[in-house]
Amino acid sequence: MTTAPFRPAATVRPGDNVAVIAPASGFERPPFELGLKVLAERYRPTYSEEIFTKHRYLAGDDGRRLTELLAALADPAARAVFCARGGYGATRLLTKLVNMPPPGARKLLVGFSDITALHLWLQAHGWVSIHGPVLTQLGRLGAATHGRLFALLESPVPAAPLEGTDTYVGGSAEGRLVGGNLSMLSRVIGTPYMPVLEDTILLLEDQGERPYRIDRMWTHLAMAGVFARVRGIVLGDFTQCEEKDAPYSSADLLRELAAATGLPCAAGFPIGHGERNEPVPLGVRVRLDADGRRLTFLEGAVGG
Repeated sequence: MTTAPFRPAATVRPGDNVAVIAPASGFERPPFELGLKVLAERYRPTYSEEIFTKHRYLAGDDGRRLTELLAALADPAARAVFCARGGYGATRLLTKLVNMPPPGARKLLVGFSDITALHLWLQAHGWVSIHGPVLTQLGRLGAATHGRLFALLESPVPAAPLEGTDTYVGGSAEGRLVGGNLSMLSRVIGTPYMPVLEDTILLLEDQGERPYRIDRMWTHLAMAGVFARVRGIVLGDFTQCEEKDAPYSSADLLRELAAATGLPCAAGFPIGHGERNEPVPLGVRVRLDADGRRLTFLEGAVGG
């Protein structure tokens, strides 16, 4: 998969229409309504009642979810697209999307976890997107995180830097930020959907994966040459990833795996399934200072 030149998305303004879609798993209404309330305080969210459709573990069948995604991206009235939930299902849409450029003018899509699949597709076509809260998570996050998200959507100024908690491998690196969920990314290795990784900083996060499973997925990335191509590694939250009664932690494992790559790597960034999930723009240039445990954004996600 080749990558088109990156250009920023259109700016979102308070009061603008934004689309809400469900391209992955089904979800419960109470957390969705809480997130929708946060969004509605700033913008005018629109959605179809079909997003509440259930097909087994999905928010409707593939046709429904694909049609909804493409319609939201093509809609000139929608200035951004927010995903209701991750879970599983966006990956299933890749076979329909791989040779299809995103329709309509560039706009920011917001989501994480399984939504990583859609971020990879958008980045292949040079679109910036936002690795950030889905609506079923948004309502339980703090005002500071909401404010960071709104600033990413509305201002061409680069996002404020983020601080991690640990240095796993010292050094610094610069490149475009790519990645997201480790489980999802590991599934696209060896397929036409794997993004171009040269000149990139790799972001990884996950939830509910026991250490041996993290080890297996990371080793798969290593054998596929991922760490020979990227310039640095940013580790977000790895929540609920501990082995009961084990004398080691998932952090111990990740430190060891990162050391084997020799790449600058800092961990503990509040990105992913944890208590904060600070939104970050994917596709923009960043600088990782692993010694200082700092991720600096060099470009904004939207145009001026």
